[in-house]
Amino acid sequence: MAEALTGFLKSLDDRVERILNACTACGDCVSVCPTPQGAGIDTIDPKGIALGILDILRNGHEGLAASRQWATACCGTGACLTSCSHGINPRFMLSMACRAMKEKTPEGDRRVAGKEAFKAMTRGVRVLSRLQLAPELLERLSPSSHPTITEPPDLIFYTGCNLLKTPHIGLLCLDVLDRLDIKYEVHGGPANCCGILQLRAGDTANAGRQGFKTIGRFAQTKTKEILSWCPTCHILFEETHLPSSQAKLEAEPPFDMTMFAVYLSRHLDELRPMMTNPVNKRVALCEFSVAEEVTQGVVAVLSCIPGLEIVDLEMDRIAYTLVATRSVPEHGKRMLAKLLHSAEDAGVTTLAGIYHSDHRELSAHEDAWPYEIINFMELIGESMGITRPDVFKRLKLMQDVDAIVAASREYIDENDLNPEEVREIVLKDLLSEQFLPIDRSQHPTW
Repeated sequence: MAEALTGFLKSLDDRVERILNACTACGDCVSVCPTPQGAGIDTIDPKGIALGILDILRNGHEGLAASRQWATACCGTGACLTSCSHGINPRFMLSMACRAMKEKTPEGDRRVAGKEAFKAMTRGVRVLSRLQLAPELLERLSPSSHPTITEPPDLIFYTGCNLLKTPHIGLLCLDVLDRLDIKYEVHGGPANCCGILQLRAGDTANAGRQGFKTIGRFAQTKTKEILSWCPTCHILFEETHLPSSQAKLEAEPPFDMTMFAVYLSRHLDELRPMMTNPVNKRVALCEFSVAEEVTQGVVAVLSCIPGLEIVDLEMDRIAYTLVATRSVPEHGKRMLAKLLHSAEDAGVTTLAGIYHSDHRELSAHEDAWPYEIINFMELIGESMGITRPDVFKRLKLMQDVDAIVAASREYIDENDLNPEEVREIVLKDLLSEQFLPIDRSQHPTW
């Protein structure tokens, strides 16, 4: 592992060096990026901002203030990915600029920050998942649910960590894979983390250590395909960990990573005959997706459902998910308000999110609007005659910690949870949200 970690860090440094050698500071990536508008960054000089990013990569904090703001505010929309004619991934470039800035903070402080963020996430996942499922159902989303088999599975369903906070979505994914007669293993949870929390804290070494452990577990199965649910995990593996692994091994990664919705869209011939129940709903999507093909995949699958109508709200995309706008919180709140109001104006019956993280925010608003708020997998399940109750939303809508604890007593006892810890996690992870509240009575002018 030590050798792999050294190789990982060297690979990042080598890739940064190649960016420094290849980038002409033309500013094309700045010009196409939607983030500066949301962050209030003046882009009158896109070349100067790009040049400032190169200064940051060389010297850490040095560089234009606008360049530092751009790197920090990046929402990962991916609009820049096809903008560079020199083979540079600007999203990775900004990630490395953030890394360079954070390395000005003492290493011990960065390590503590990453450790504390990981610890907080782990507690939230453990408690919230157990407030919603009995042990035997929760086990289905655990790596131990599929013991070692003699032949490689068809694929790995990789949940990431936080999907387990909304476990009904994960169970629906497994239900669909079962209907497709796919031989799979489940990997995910904090033990199979991608390392994003450490990377955000500037603890690159432990981010690499965590990511490489997970890659090693993937590789041990000898499967050729990883179905990733979490867009954050997908970006980190695809753009940071796997290229570094490839550089060390001097070979292609032993598997491909595919977003779950994209995989489903590639199996429409098998899915279509199973989605026979009419779902007479007028549906708008929360489309802040990691890549265009993800939204296209969701639309392709939902379009096969009898009776379902998809309404395009024509929302601007500034981020790869709604909650990724936390780096530009005021703009994020405006985007959320526009989404909720636009869905009402369009007369939809249903607002469907794509990702688990967005569902955690969106579901809190259902009582205030004249439509249901669900995840798109629930529509697929309904068309296939599969139902998984959304306990997360039911608890969240209570908006009262005492009511939530009382309603969860059975699972608290069954999963041997500490009631005081439950209260703490409910207040911190369930009831505390970034964008609340959105006032429905005041329709904004955009």
